[in-house]
Amino acid sequence: MPTVLITGCSSGFGLETAKLFLEKGWNVLATMRRPTPDILPVSDHLTILPLDVTNPDSIRKAFAQAGDIDVLVNNAGFGAAVPVELIEPDTARELFETNTLGTLATMQAILPGFRERRSGTIINVTSTVTLKPLPLVSVYRASKAAVNALTESLAVEMKPFGVRVHIVLPGRSPETSFGNNALPHLRGLDNADYKPMIEGMIAGFREESGPVTHAADVAAAIWRAASDPGAPLRIAAGEDAVQWMAEAGQP
Repeated sequence: MPTVLITGCSSGFGLETAKLFLEKGWNVLATMRRPTPDILPVSDHLTILPLDVTNPDSIRKAFAQAGDIDVLVNNAGFGAAVPVELIEPDTARELFETNTLGTLATMQAILPGFRERRSGTIINVTSTVTLKPLPLVSVYRASKAAVNALTESLAVEMKPFGVRVHIVLPGRSPETSFGNNALPHLRGLDNADYKPMIEGMIAGFREESGPVTHAADVAAAIWRAASDPGAPLRIAAGEDAVQWMAEAGQP
């Protein structure tokens, strides 16, 4: 059976994707910064590996242990909602180091083998926040937009070598821990000008009514990219994501 390596499997989109690929009978390499074996079903097709995408040694060790891989899913990442004026330089660097440079590093680890073998698939999970300007998520949005640009160019570079490249764009997902994980980086609630904007953003993100993205939507989009040779470069994941893609005029 084919083998998929998925980053960021400790919760949310990555965890749901690992479960789906196991159900489909694939060999799954589920990676996490701090491995938690009991969150996934016991399976002879499952291997859990430690992987910190910001650490070159961790990347080398994980890919050496992984062996042959057919599909790489770059899902690891985090968000921060902070006005441009107030974002800490360390937070900005961490967003790019994890979301952008971490994705670049794992792709560079696997691309020589894919190119030489003339096969393989890379799927990068970004976000529909890249489709239109939104307040407070500027640097997160920029880090994910950079991944979109990297992926688009990579798709052109890899086409002659038979390597498929895709972008999965989720929408807002209140059921995941994404929003809570972003809260420690929050700045500006003590600023009278920014406070109403930030409070409105937090309330909107937690609101579960209306069209949203579920983790299963993202897993299904990733599965489509992995299993369908005719899948498009960009795949929306979630009802709200589909709407945003249509409004942005994206194919």
